[in-house]
Amino acid sequence: MDLPRTVENLITRLEQAGFSAYAVGGCVRDSLLGLRPHDWDLCTSARPEEMQEVFRGERTAETGLKHGTLTVIADRIPYEITTFRTDGTYTDHRHPDSVSFVREVAGDLSRRDFTVNAMAYSPRTGLVDLFGGREDLAGRIIRCVGEPRERFTEDALRILRALRFASVYDFSIDPETDKALRGLAPTLENVAAERIREELFKLLCGKAAGRILRAYPEVIGCIIPDVRPMIGYDQRNHHHSYDLWEHTVQGIEGVPPEADLRLTMLLHDTGKPAVCTLDEKGEAHYRGHQAASAEIAERVTEALRCDRETRNRVIRLVRHHDTRMRTESGAVNLDRSFLLHRLNRFGEKDFRALIMIHRADRIATGYTTREKEDRRMAERLDALDALLAEHPCYTLKDLAVDGNDLKALGFRGPAVGEALRQLLEAVMDGQVGNEKEELRNFVTKFIKI
Repeated sequence: MDLPRTVENLITRLEQAGFSAYAVGGCVRDSLLGLRPHDWDLCTSARPEEMQEVFRGERTAETGLKHGTLTVIADRIPYEITTFRTDGTYTDHRHPDSVSFVREVAGDLSRRDFTVNAMAYSPRTGLVDLFGGREDLAGRIIRCVGEPRERFTEDALRILRALRFASVYDFSIDPETDKALRGLAPTLENVAAERIREELFKLLCGKAAGRILRAYPEVIGCIIPDVRPMIGYDQRNHHHSYDLWEHTVQGIEGVPPEADLRLTMLLHDTGKPAVCTLDEKGEAHYRGHQAASAEIAERVTEALRCDRETRNRVIRLVRHHDTRMRTESGAVNLDRSFLLHRLNRFGEKDFRALIMIHRADRIATGYTTREKEDRRMAERLDALDALLAEHPCYTLKDLAVDGNDLKALGFRGPAVGEALRQLLEAVMDGQVGNEKEELRNFVTKFIKI
């Protein structure tokens, strides 16, 4: 393993002071996988007060000293260094009631969640792998350290972390670990929403997200109860060949691995079971499912403590996920006015997202081909790019006239805003060019004060 020079220097300083020290956890795992670690965590036999003495004179943060963690800022990067420790009981299924500092790395590694995360490394000692983590990396397996039920009972979030790691790295889950996490999944209700959200978003954006969602829908249902009715739900509609959960999973797989888009696809049809009606032939219809799904999206994003921007975007995309993209004849709608009105309504970012969502939703019906929908999406995006290259007018701020111009023509109060709105509509519909004099003439001739 190649350690960054700064990390190696931190380890060396601790060793020169008479303590053992290692890089530990995810940075070791990712390095062995040939990936670049996002951050480097260290562990040491030094107690917190001893670490403070070793790094006296350096920039440090003492926010985690109670649990043995000192943050050292080196080259403007924070590095968490934690004393070897064992954990006490976990009354709340999330945090240890107490920690005990120990002098050997073996005790520290034995408290960790999964074998692939329970490895340590130092240039002097080499790799410390007491639980078969390297072998499990080679076998692409997520396996608990020790007894799985004990690990998940200690910290329920580990249940979701197991699924997240399996999704991100495309690993399988060891049978005993699998059995324990399924049985204890209801204890996820004890975990803070912010931590659930963090793990869920990473899971949804993993390269094996679809496989994990297909295998563990009941676990997802424990953190988002609104998805439970979708599991195995027969849509009974000639436009859909899959049950609702499979349609949803395929929709997730069909959009880029961005949290907003994948959460949108997870929730886009959640309202269907509640609004289902059957016609005389027994075929199901889902009128109003967009609004019903948007209500669920509002509830779920609030429960997950999503930030306001994420909440608003996901609700908006869910509500409009099947906005019409075709002409009445079924052809791709590339009409200039259509594109401008969609840009006005959704903005460029969300309109592009809706084009991708529409493609994914169509493919997930099972009654079209990926090639066909890719071609349709490319046609829409090419037309949109060509239009945007012209810097067209599709918002009020793009208009060549403003409220002051209309006031000079005699408009007052609410009539100013209404006239501007009508002018924008006329420009987007091609009735008038976006030139000041043309707009002044148009408003004088066609818009009444």
